Amino acid sequence: MSERKPSRTGRNLPVAAAIGIALGGLVLLTLFTVKATFLAYVGVIVTVALWELRQALLERGISLPLIPIIAGGAAMFTLGYWYGAAAALAALAVTVVVLMAWRLPGGTTGYLRDLTASVFTLAYVPLMAVFVALMLSAPDGARRALAFVILTVCSDVGGYFAGILVGRHLMAPAISPKKTWEGFAGSVVACLAAGAITLPTLLHGHVWQGLILGAAAVAAATLGDLVESMIKRDLEIKDMGSVFPGHGGAMDRIDSLLVMAPVAWLLLKVFLPH
Repeated sequence: MSERKPSRTGRNLPVAAAIGIALGGLVLLTLFTVKATFLAYVGVIVTVALWELRQALLERGISLPLIPIIAGGAAMFTLGYWYGAAAALAALAVTVVVLMAWRLPGGTTGYLRDLTASVFTLAYVPLMAVFVALMLSAPDGARRALAFVILTVCSDVGGYFAGILVGRHLMAPAISPKKTWEGFAGSVVACLAAGAITLPTLLHGHVWQGLILGAAAVAAATLGDLVESMIKRDLEIKDMGSVFPGHGGAMDRIDSLLVMAPVAWLLLKVFLPH
């Protein structure tokens, strides 16, 4: 039997689809049983992503202290879910203070470099993910979080299939050599359709609100993907990890979700205050 070849985008499609379905099933299971368990699910993925980022940065001589970043992220998650955005912001500030102190015994050489990388990592991963906790804390939080996930996934899936079917014109070859304008158009169509359907269906919003949220999802998800690709090019690596066969690492799966989270929270807060 011949070995199954990956698709034009470099993914093994059957394996990627199976992993995607499994991850999506866990989203539904945790959201609609005890919704706080969804935070634990997100926390595990964020922790793996942080470990991947630490390993990648070590290759460039940058030391990332995982213990205070993970502990600070957990505090931000917990306080954000139970006490709101102000508490999460306070936990962020305290974590930055801890990071400043944590690096002191390491000496002066590379202090600013390591501290800057640590604060960036804290902002890029746990802080962005905190907005998932803020969404989830609303009375209809499970449906808000589900709408957020659906829109981001639609951007990825729409772009993927449009890209492999009709993709010809590269969007940013120096950053992401397989991302095309045709794929981006597929993401736009998928997200606008998903927004127009999910917002009225799940959250009793208006179609026009769903269209705006869908357009924002495309912009945020595409930016998230390009930013992570830029980081990988700078670090000279292909994937952040290999924990998800057919997908790469945890960071490779949540890059779009991270950037989309604050955008979704803000628009849902404006459109559907609770």
